[in-house]
Amino acid sequence: MVNLKELNPERSPREAYGARVRRLREDRGWSQEELAAKTEYSSQHISAVETGRKPPTLPFSRQIDIAFGTTDSAESFEREWRDIRHGALLEGFPEYVAHEGRAVEIRLYEIGIIPGLLQTPAYAQVLADSAVRRGAITPEQGAERVSFLAERQEALERHRPPMMSVVMDESCIRRPVGGREVMNAQLERLAEFASLPTTMLQVAPFDIGERRPFDLPVNLLTMSDRSVVAYAESQAQGHLDREAASVLPMLTAYHQLQAESLSQAASVAVIEQVRKGTP
Repeated sequence: MVNLKELNPERSPREAYGARVRRLREDRGWSQEELAAKTEYSSQHISAVETGRKPPTLPFSRQIDIAFGTTDSAESFEREWRDIRHGALLEGFPEYVAHEGRAVEIRLYEIGIIPGLLQTPAYAQVLADSAVRRGAITPEQGAERVSFLAERQEALERHRPPMMSVVMDESCIRRPVGGREVMNAQLERLAEFASLPTTMLQVAPFDIGERRPFDLPVNLLTMSDRSVVAYAESQAQGHLDREAASVLPMLTAYHQLQAESLSQAASVAVIEQVRKGTP
């Protein structure tokens, strides 16, 4: 007889998640192999999640919801996964990510750092490590940030990916992060992103001056019903805005920013110059 690891759901959110997967599976009389057959994961992976040895991920949670019929319900595993992530993320951000994973168009503007959805694992790790050294987050939260970003990126690699428009302030590509090797790989990643059929990448040069309409990063999502959602962050929290009266002017300003920025071809040329260290 197989000895099952005893879980204490009160000990950690991860164990509570695993215990619930096990309970719902056993309630249906399924073995781990039978649950695996209903998902894209192996029985070994399911066992590791049930026993708390592996953390749940967004794609896993969505597959489990389909198998158990809990998608979009108050008891969904995706909802529980997002609750687990609250400890390492700004207030409001998990709600934004839920919309991001379903958006048909994504428009981003960033200042100072490469946008998260375009970051390489090494670049993201350097930023997380820096935050840990400053005492802003714990090592565990740093690891969660990096894995969470990887899951966001993976969620966008779907059959019909969203159209993505990214405008980066010139400071994003000129600010060295992690040393030459990390930056070279990151800049190469940007050029690869620009070559995709569903993307647009532009650099807003320093000499745009006062014509730059935004002083803070901007995230704009267009949903399948053509509604637009905006997300913005302060140092302490994030805010999701669905009100057309405030969101639509931001969309207009974003289009103005694109008109003032370099073309994609010129942007890739500048990125290549920075990568080679030429003026």
